[in-house]
Amino acid sequence: MKKVVILISGRGSNMQAILDARLPLTVAAVISNDSSAAGLEFARASGVATRVVDHRAYAERAAFDAALAAEIDEFKPELVVLAGFMRILTDGFVRRYAGRLINIHPSLLPVFPGLHTHRRALEAGVRVHGCTVHFVTPTLDHGPIIVQAAVPVAHDDTEDTLAQRVLAEEHRIYAQAVRWFCEDRLEIRDDGTVRLARAQDAVGALCSPACEA
Repeated sequence: MKKVVILISGRGSNMQAILDARLPLTVAAVISNDSSAAGLEFARASGVATRVVDHRAYAERAAFDAALAAEIDEFKPELVVLAGFMRILTDGFVRRYAGRLINIHPSLLPVFPGLHTHRRALEAGVRVHGCTVHFVTPTLDHGPIIVQAAVPVAHDDTEDTLAQRVLAEEHRIYAQAVRWFCEDRLEIRDDGTVRLARAQDAVGALCSPACEA
């Protein structure tokens, strides 16, 4: 059974979804850069070891990343999961965990990398928005895509209402992506795409606003 370490900075709702999914893996630890992160208490209540590496204690990003990596490596995980971990990681850290570091982003990458994705989606007038699970590379929010989920954008959506629908899909697909990794079903191809073994192709299409026959 593979071991996973999850990194959080706040409430860790995606971490909670992964724990609640009771996947065939061991969550060896939940690590945060903030001792007040609400998700730490949930992890402890779930019987998961927790650690804090406070980024404010380090003058340089590389020093923080080195301390974080030392904590992670104590648990010898096969997979490191970023679940709302709000720190930009150095290239050295990312390369250390190449092929076993994944993230979820609240947009249909490659559109809207970075912050404020729901606001930017509304400002752009897109009719379909969503989320993406991807392997992490040194280029921010541009790693090989594992899975995506789309939601329609309603005419009266606000940032909050759109974010809530996207978050529900995040909880669903992140747990699925972690399961696939732990089942050895993911392969990063030479062209930078991800192949899922025994994949089932999606059927149908989402049209928003609803398209008339």
